[in-house]
Amino acid sequence: MSQCDPAELRQPYLGPPLRRSDMAAHPMQQFHTWFTQAHTAGLAEPNAMVLATVEPSGAPRARTVLLKGYDRSGLRFFTNYGSRKGRALEAEPRASAVFPWHAIRRQVLVAGRVERLSDAENDAYFRTRPRGSQIGAWASERQSSPVADRGELDRLYAGFAATWPEDAEVPRPGYWGGYRIVPEEVEFWQGGADRMHDRFRYMRGAGADPHDEAVWLLERLAP
Repeated sequence: MSQCDPAELRQPYLGPPLRRSDMAAHPMQQFHTWFTQAHTAGLAEPNAMVLATVEPSGAPRARTVLLKGYDRSGLRFFTNYGSRKGRALEAEPRASAVFPWHAIRRQVLVAGRVERLSDAENDAYFRTRPRGSQIGAWASERQSSPVADRGELDRLYAGFAATWPEDAEVPRPGYWGGYRIVPEEVEFWQGGADRMHDRFRYMRGAGADPHDEAVWLLERLAP
């Protein structure tokens, strides 16, 4: 089998180093700065993050999901609570997320406990989704479960689309909602020349208020 050699796909990292003085006092303020810069740089879907959870069996599992909001309390994303990741989070409410912004030689890792969003938060966000996505949430009630073929999915979608005409409000399914990753550790990585990368890690004290800047320890890590 002919293929390119992954080991030869090296990209040089050029640019100024990352200094401690560049880092904000609170990790989510630093995340806001970098996320804004990633968006301004024109990266495709800078809100795409690789979400890792722990299966009930103890095995790790990762997939890409979309960040739908953030503030000092953490990162928000939405899914089907009965999906594979939803079941994993119910069994072990901890996760980590990675933002792979390689085009600007950066990545961010956020790890911490996970909590469900309130019904009010879920309803508010669901109302902002395009109607097609709202219908899709109903059609994918059995998310992560086997289906016979694409036709089965199309029939489900068509059935729910007929239930709520264009001028009707689509209600949020009770099995669909959001989670918040409450950060306990946040690492900022920036690529450097000759593999001399810059890594800074924020660590939150056990039981401390994540909004309080004083509880975050910032330290440089070896690349």
